[in-house]
Amino acid sequence: MEPVQPAPHAAGRDGADLDELLTLAGRGDQAAFEAVYDRVAAPVFGMIRRVLRDPAQSEEVAQETLLEVWRSAARFDPARGSAVTWVMTIAHRRAVDRVRSETAAAEREARAASAAAAVPVDEVAEAVESSLEAERVSRCLDGLTELQRESITLAYYAGYTYPQVASALGVALGTVKTRIRDGLKRLRDCLGVSW
Repeated sequence: MEPVQPAPHAAGRDGADLDELLTLAGRGDQAAFEAVYDRVAAPVFGMIRRVLRDPAQSEEVAQETLLEVWRSAARFDPARGSAVTWVMTIAHRRAVDRVRSETAAAEREARAASAAAAVPVDEVAEAVESSLEAERVSRCLDGLTELQRESITLAYYAGYTYPQVASALGVALGTVKTRIRDGLKRLRDCLGVSW
């Protein structure tokens, strides 16, 4: 594809109409886009700076805006409005999007920080509670039959699968499932929890 040559009437760009320049830029005319850039870069940056207030972010958003103008110049339709209005609309939309993005990020960070700070951690109380819970479970396990206790211990404490428990105990898989089911029911009743 051959580069688009500037139109002869656009050679003297200083007096050229911005709508015409943007239309030419939409056809790939880099010189026309340079002229568009020279005319709109300062107003775009100024408007974005008023919205964002942060100079570094304003520069970044202005660069993104002008890149979008270059990439989407072919979509510019002079019948729907002027080039300045089209470019400034893109700039304003980009600036507002950045404000919303920054606000949402700040709110997420604030929620995460407040959630982390809102839950006081009492390690001693947690250790005592864990110890008491382990004692209750141990007491309830002692209330099971030896066969149930052995099956549950292998499955839940040793990490065996049901077929592995059956193999280790030398019994049928269905027998192991029944022992574990009955044992878990008794544990549930003993601990007073509902599953």
